[in-house]
Amino acid sequence: MSPTGPAARQSATRQLRAASGSLGSAAISRMESDLPWFGALGAEERSWVGMIVQAGVKAFVDWFAEGGGTDPDDEPVVVQVFGVAPRAMAGVVDLHQTVDLIKLTINEVERNIRGLLEPDVLDDVHGAVLRYGREVAFATAEVYARAAEVRGRWDARLEALVVDAVLRAETDESVLSRASAVGWAARGEVAVVVGTAPAEAAGAQTPVFDAVRRAAEGRGLDALCAVQGNLLVVILGGITRSEKDAAALVDLFGDGPVVVGPAADGLSDAHVSASVALGALRAAVGWPDAPRPVSAHDLLPERILAGDSDARAEAIDQLYRPLADGRGELVETLVAYFANGAGIEATARALFVHANTVRYRLGQIGDLTGLTPSVPRDALVLQLALVLGRQAG
Repeated sequence: MSPTGPAARQSATRQLRAASGSLGSAAISRMESDLPWFGALGAEERSWVGMIVQAGVKAFVDWFAEGGGTDPDDEPVVVQVFGVAPRAMAGVVDLHQTVDLIKLTINEVERNIRGLLEPDVLDDVHGAVLRYGREVAFATAEVYARAAEVRGRWDARLEALVVDAVLRAETDESVLSRASAVGWAARGEVAVVVGTAPAEAAGAQTPVFDAVRRAAEGRGLDALCAVQGNLLVVILGGITRSEKDAAALVDLFGDGPVVVGPAADGLSDAHVSASVALGALRAAVGWPDAPRPVSAHDLLPERILAGDSDARAEAIDQLYRPLADGRGELVETLVAYFANGAGIEATARALFVHANTVRYRLGQIGDLTGLTPSVPRDALVLQLALVLGRQAG
């Protein structure tokens, strides 16, 4: 059928204007009966959605009156009511509900115009309604996508502020509130994981952050992340085995070592884990064959040699002191063991004890420290702990 002539279009426009109020009311009535979520809204929100529907029907009439829908190749003007309203409406109804609202409104308008218009203009108006509905749907989807993008950028900035506050040991109540706003559930112990940021994080951080969150959620963990200089810093919450948990994220970091800090009781104490992890990362170059990820504790000798005060304190408090306080002969036995080239028989002769006594004491050392003196790397850690313990008196 050929497009409607000017006179017929003007007549159809007058009829549509006269019926716009009833068309909007009919759509709202259908919402109340067909859309359960609409009835669950508060009175103010329902009134607001109703006003948007009424304005949308009126905007369609104006669009039709100005020639909208006469040529399929025309690019109709995006209607302000449905192009702008979802920006605010996104906080009240989600995209799926908005699509339901649009479909219902268009269907109700289409159903009611059959009894309002003359047959000679009905087909053209019907086509205009369908085209208008399509354009409104596209505009609405675009608005929701933009709103989600804006929220994503804002969440990323907020998340970066939280991570920065943790690194600076300034985790007060406001920081905890911000963390909660970006999805931090504050459950269980916390560990900080640091490593080189991937190359793509410099220009587009959000995809990296999304991948980190998905990987963390796959293990039932919370995650906060940010890029600090050339580093990707991830705070994991709800950890059970920190190295194993961090292994799920290791491929999301750039090249080089990935270090896991010690577990902390919560986000308020996560700065301790962050400080240790960052210090260990700087020292990790000393162990080129380190596993990936590696715990800061396993980098203890490299950290000590790098002058890390936390590592020195850890070696004294967690290694030397338990040996010195446990049984006096354990330190003596360890010194003799290293002085005699890690030989059991030679150590026994030097101490005037049986070889089995040496073996027993070495077993006790392993139980107290978690380190095996006969393993070269463990022996290095124990020898450094002996030196530091003596220096500390």
